[in-house]
Amino acid sequence: MSHDGDLAGQVEGANLDQPNIARMYDYHLGGSANFAIDRTVAEQALRLVPTERDYCWANRAFLGRAVRHLITEHGIDQFLDLGSGVPTVGNVHEIAHQHDPSARVAYVDWEPVACHHARQLLGADEHRVTVTEADVCEPETVLNAVGVAGLLDFARPIAVLAFGILDILPTTDGAGLVSRYREACTSGSALALSNNAQLSRTDEEVAALRSLLADTSTPNLYLRTSEEVAALLPDYELLTPGVVPASLWRPDRHVTEQEAQRGNVYGAVGILP
Repeated sequence: MSHDGDLAGQVEGANLDQPNIARMYDYHLGGSANFAIDRTVAEQALRLVPTERDYCWANRAFLGRAVRHLITEHGIDQFLDLGSGVPTVGNVHEIAHQHDPSARVAYVDWEPVACHHARQLLGADEHRVTVTEADVCEPETVLNAVGVAGLLDFARPIAVLAFGILDILPTTDGAGLVSRYREACTSGSALALSNNAQLSRTDEEVAALRSLLADTSTPNLYLRTSEEVAALLPDYELLTPGVVPASLWRPDRHVTEQEAQRGNVYGAVGILP
């Protein structure tokens, strides 16, 4: 598309030559913050693994339900969204502000296009929402960043969101990384997360997906079982229904088992005692 050059010119560090999973995710959800290379590889992924778009929509819908539940049922009005990606359908701050206009959301991502689009979307709303360009694998940097430390009050409950991020990081020690964010949070805080899984994907499809991602800026894909996802939240009290295919976490409509399996993603939400 012709907007690629203009978009890259607006964003320092944007790379038109290497596909990026956040921009591919944006494309699958119908967004516009993606380049030709992202669209090409995303379409290749769909041909090789037809359920990839199901994953994106299942993950995004679960994010919305989790945020809504935490703000309406637990009164949490602060959110730290790690690896937030490109702001697209169902942004965290939009969902939160529907229920509490004063809610605060700190987005964090290392991808410059994602951060650029988030800032464009937010405009003058920085007293309630911030965007920080940082590596979520460096919790001390994230937590001390002006956009996070200056917005969120860690003496009060905070919901840490880690959707589709722990499975693509260079470290497989997701529990260790999560614990460093947990230590900054007080009682009553929450952790909501999702992780890629092999629910309906075949071994051949997983291998094909890993091969495609190997050429992206995030070449890792760490699939977790439900037990491995539960191990990411050892100090949290899991909310019902526990670790389940994301589409089955407190769904707002009837979801068949087949549909849930096609999402190929586990979801869970826990509260810190």
